[in-house]
Amino acid sequence: MTVNKTTLKNGIRIVSKTMSHARSVSMGVWVNVGARDESELESGLSHFIEHMIFKGTQKRSAFQIAKEFDAIGGHTNAFTAMENTCYHARVMDTHTDTMVDILSDIFINSAFDSAEIDKERPVILQEIGMVEDSPEEYVHVLSGYNFWGENPLGRSILGSPKNIIQFDAQMIKKFFRRLYQPERIVISAAGNLDHPRLVDLVQPAFESIKPGNGFPRRISPQCCSVVDLTHRDLEQTHICLNANGLSITDPRRYTFSLLNTILGGNMSSRLFQEVREKRGLAYSVYSFISSHGDAGMFGVYAGVAPKRAQETTRLVLDEIHKLRKKRVASSELKGAIEYTKGGLMLASESIDNQMVRSAQNEIHFGCDIPLQKIIENVEAVTRDDILELANELFHPRQMALTLLGPVNNDKKEFEEILFEP
Repeated sequence: MTVNKTTLKNGIRIVSKTMSHARSVSMGVWVNVGARDESELESGLSHFIEHMIFKGTQKRSAFQIAKEFDAIGGHTNAFTAMENTCYHARVMDTHTDTMVDILSDIFINSAFDSAEIDKERPVILQEIGMVEDSPEEYVHVLSGYNFWGENPLGRSILGSPKNIIQFDAQMIKKFFRRLYQPERIVISAAGNLDHPRLVDLVQPAFESIKPGNGFPRRISPQCCSVVDLTHRDLEQTHICLNANGLSITDPRRYTFSLLNTILGGNMSSRLFQEVREKRGLAYSVYSFISSHGDAGMFGVYAGVAPKRAQETTRLVLDEIHKLRKKRVASSELKGAIEYTKGGLMLASESIDNQMVRSAQNEIHFGCDIPLQKIIENVEAVTRDDILELANELFHPRQMALTLLGPVNNDKKEFEEILFEP
């Protein structure tokens, strides 16, 4: 499947992938703007705008937007990340014109009405409260701050209640005009579509967006080495251990992905087998990757009985350090490679995934990276590559440990576990 690309006069890029076997079209309007582009006082604005985009334009009310999508059997949503915001929809191919019209209208002509802002404010405050009420989610918010410190990457994408209360229409419009610049916008689509027809539909509206005055430079982060214990009366202690990772464009990202799979990325991984299957310490235990344009983070999460928190932390660190001391078995690497290839191939059959993949490739690399090329790079990873990368990333003095729950231990006990040679 070939990715077609057109660049409008103002710099907006349109990428599409035709999947003629499908009966639907998925489209996303991507903006290379996210939570890390906010000042401390602006923290939460990108996410607030994501909500407000659907709250009415000059010609459509919030109800009309919802009703028109429902009337064509379409699905629409949006999400905010650290570096991107995306407004997306999926409809039957016969309703592509209507989808493009609605998405174009809400993106370009949103009213950001003060009355709607006041109505949406408590919704976002409830969303913040919902995350804080979910220990497995909230420990990731805490651990992000502990690892990235004062850098914007360390803040919650949702912002703080204090900020949410203070945001008004003027502040939202100013942020939107300043950062939603054409060169930061990518329109991605996949499904049963014709690229020239898509361009004809998109161009009249989106080419009206005027270029900006440049984009503020993102501040590269420095990781923090810290142990943080947050007490809360819970049934479990939630553990999150973070270490250095790789940027999303690092050539070693394929090695990084396989390392993650081997350590805690699936049910046959070392952590799942050691922590859950062999010792019964946790129901949920996994490792994860969080990569950005210039930095990355590796993490491990586990939820355990409070009295087993130290034991589990030590076990997790032992498994991490084993990757630094000895090459993984050939069979283990082969299994991780096949698992990764399977995930890539299965995802390629999804129209939504193809839309996302095309957009991300354009944003990060400026071109499409064929699936076969990715698979070849995955298959080329060696045992020595994983050993070398583990030794580069996993240093005790460059890790952050966050615990949330009924933690009554002395902080020094966990510092000794984390920082011991």
